[in-house]
Amino acid sequence: MSRAATERPVPGDVRAVVFDLDGVLIDSLTVAREAFALAYAEVVGDGVAPVDEYCRHPGRYLPEVLRMMGLPAAMAAPFVRESNRLAHLVVPLPGAPELLGELRRRGVGLAVATGRSGARARHVLDLVGMLPLVDHVVGSDEVRRPKPAPDIVLRALELLAVRPADALMVGDAPADLASAHAAGVVAVAALWGESDPRTLRAAGPDVTLARVDELLALCVPPDGGHRGSPRDTPDAPPVPGTTPPIHRPMG
Repeated sequence: MSRAATERPVPGDVRAVVFDLDGVLIDSLTVAREAFALAYAEVVGDGVAPVDEYCRHPGRYLPEVLRMMGLPAAMAAPFVRESNRLAHLVVPLPGAPELLGELRRRGVGLAVATGRSGARARHVLDLVGMLPLVDHVVGSDEVRRPKPAPDIVLRALELLAVRPADALMVGDAPADLASAHAAGVVAVAALWGESDPRTLRAAGPDVTLARVDELLALCVPPDGGHRGSPRDTPDAPPVPGTTPPIHRPMG
C-alpha cells in the first residue's frame, strides 16, 4: 500500500466504502471487448472495431463513451444484448467476495457506483453471487451526471446515510478517482485490475492499493473491533491473513 505525498487523511473511522464494479470487484474485460466488437460489426459494419480505444475509457457510461469515440449511439443496444448473453463468463476478482464479507462483518456500509446501468450491474452481481454482499448499487443511468462527476458517489453515500468525510471510493480508472475527489471522499486507486498503474497514479489518488486485501487496513473501527451490531451477512470465507470476528450474543 502506498500513499501520495499530497494525500488527504484517511478517516479514522471509515463508515462506508463505495466501489467501482468492473475491474475492481469483477473481471468482465473479456466480455466487454467481445460485446463491443460484435456491436460494432452489427451497427457500423466492415472494418476493425476500435476495441483498444474503447478500453481506454474504463468507468464511464457507455453512451458517453460512444459519443466521445464518435460512434453511433445505436451500438448501445446490441452491446447490452451481447454483454447479457456472455455474462456467464464474468467472474469475481480473486479475494473480492471475501473482502466484502469481512467489511460487512466490521459494520462498514458498502455500495457499488458503476459506469453500467443499475439493472445491468445488479444482474451481473447477482450472477456472480455478490449482490447480497453490498447494501446498494447505483448505476450511471440512475443519476443526472455519470462519472467523472460526483453525482453517483454522492447518491451512494446518501443511500448509506454516510458523510463524504467518513467514506472511501475505490476505483481502477481516472474517472473513478475524479468522481471521488469531486464528492469529497478519499480516492483509492485499485491496481489489481487491468488499468495501467501509471495512468492511475497520474490521476492523483489519495491512496494506492496493489492487492484487494490491503483495503482492510484502512477500515478498522477505532476500538479495533466491530461497529455496533453485526449485520445479517451471507456466509463468505474470511480474507486470507485475517482472523474471523467473534460475535457474542447480545444480552
